[in-house]
Amino acid sequence: MTIDQLRQKALSLTLQPGVYLMKDSRGEIIYVGKAKALKNRVVSYFRENSSHTEKVRRMVSCVSDFDYIVTGSEFEALVLECSLIKLHSPKYNILLKDDKGYHYIHISDGPYPRITAGLQKNDKGTDLGPYVSSFIVKQTVDEANRVFCLPTCSKRFPQEFGKSRPCLNFHIHRCFGLCQGKMGQEEYQNLIQEAVEYIKNGSVSSVDEMTKQMEQAAEALDFEKAARLRDRIRAVQKITTTQQVLLDEDKNLDIIAFAQNHLIICAVVIQYREGRLVDKLTYFFEENSLAEVREEFLSRYYASTQDIARVILLDEAVEDPELFAEFVRHQAGHAVTVAVPQKGDRKKLVEMAHNNALEQLSDRVQRSGKEVAALEQLGNLLGLPSPPLYIEAYDISNWGETGRVGGMIVFENGRPLKSDYKRFAIKEVAGQDDFASMAEVLRRRMQRYLDGDPAFSRLPDLILLDGGKGQVSAVREVFQELGIQVPLFGMVKDSRHRTRAIVGTEGELALSTLKAAFTLVTAIQDEVHRFAIAYQRTLHKKANTDSDLKKLPGIGDARAKAILRQLRTKKRILEATPAELAQVAGISEEKAETVWKGLRELWGDPSESVLENNSKN
Repeated sequence: MTIDQLRQKALSLTLQPGVYLMKDSRGEIIYVGKAKALKNRVVSYFRENSSHTEKVRRMVSCVSDFDYIVTGSEFEALVLECSLIKLHSPKYNILLKDDKGYHYIHISDGPYPRITAGLQKNDKGTDLGPYVSSFIVKQTVDEANRVFCLPTCSKRFPQEFGKSRPCLNFHIHRCFGLCQGKMGQEEYQNLIQEAVEYIKNGSVSSVDEMTKQMEQAAEALDFEKAARLRDRIRAVQKITTTQQVLLDEDKNLDIIAFAQNHLIICAVVIQYREGRLVDKLTYFFEENSLAEVREEFLSRYYASTQDIARVILLDEAVEDPELFAEFVRHQAGHAVTVAVPQKGDRKKLVEMAHNNALEQLSDRVQRSGKEVAALEQLGNLLGLPSPPLYIEAYDISNWGETGRVGGMIVFENGRPLKSDYKRFAIKEVAGQDDFASMAEVLRRRMQRYLDGDPAFSRLPDLILLDGGKGQVSAVREVFQELGIQVPLFGMVKDSRHRTRAIVGTEGELALSTLKAAFTLVTAIQDEVHRFAIAYQRTLHKKANTDSDLKKLPGIGDARAKAILRQLRTKKRILEATPAELAQVAGISEEKAETVWKGLRELWGDPSESVLENNSKN
């Protein structure tokens, strides 16, 4: 079917809730969706000039037909949608593939074993596992080594006993200092066995066992051993307390948060069971609509898992919270509370999940967590559909009639992209009019984009102007005239010339509470100001040099520009021979000799400056 035929078929659908199945030319199901009103939802796919995401546009281009199933309620539609997706695995529905392999805890062999985390079994030693979560394996190994003060350095034992001083871990009580050779092989292996039992059985049984051993050591007057056991018990209790402090009465929780960097979205699920962190699941999606991914991910995730906590904490609310809560309770078979905490300990847990998502995303896009967070915060603050990957910023710098310039800088993925910086000399505006100058610069930039200039072929995700409402309004008029649709805001400073806020047509948006975004915008504002000032000073120096050259006999405007164009700087002009000056300026060698002497009278002889500097040294 053509798009028109599909639209006509969709117009005949009912307004009842249901599920629709998009099919390709071979009749294969490529997308399954649910709708409160089938007609409205399906028709929206086939409207002309519809503002679809790229993924939806690709899917619609492949649709040759569609089918539908009417349900009694939206809840039934959601349950059916999940079942059909699980059955058919359609190409354009998100697939939940966690970034996991199998992981092992390895206990090496030899007289002095080590406990480490690994991706595969080792031929030598003992392996615990497999485990599906690298996060939990690493956390468990770190915890066991810390509680039992085991060595984690690269030294070999017993070969390196007493050959060097203890490292920092010994001095901060993270290692008991095996390198000093004061513990025998049997005692050390007993310690390793205790650590392995701790890993296998958990903290509660380990504390009970260590408490008995401590009491026996005290009764036998072995106070040194009793003290070591006491310290281990305290370490376990401290770790347990740290994990429990945020949980309060919540012992079984799922905490879910999302982070986005342009076309990549990361979802993180952190699971607490019986008051202990047991797993962290990470999923990536190459999409640009975070709201759509959040809705689809949550229903897909809870339709496919058997282990559903009694409390689910989300970073943002779903479109229909009551429907989602009903669906999760139906899947779990027990009471489930769904919440978006705004303060307190639960809010801290959500922030922890969000920070994990930022870090996972930063690893994926090769940017720091702070850079990813800054773009996310800035996009949310400005109401952008996704974090701004490509940002252009502009500033105007004035210095009389010869130094009115505009600077354009680019930040890509949170970092300066200096290869895309551009400079503009103000040509059309008379006098120092910042508003008109900014409008001229942006008009020329966008006109070159419309003309197909390769140097200006990319439209930014966001434009920031160094200035307030006046600059924004002036440029917005230009954009309306040219038909340009790019988010546009100003950057305003306080009385001390520090970045204060972002301003749009509706007023100022404070940055003070968004540390990462504030740091990014400050860096952008400082950089664009530096770049514009540097260009202005370059032009000013050239103007002064040009003026000096025209004082010399036989050098007019054209010849002065030719000399500057070829030799560029005062230093290079002074270093030129009369023959070079004659060739560059197009004058006789006799006139060039006169110019050469005149330059030394104006600017000094460079050879004398060298002699003077040498005499000072």
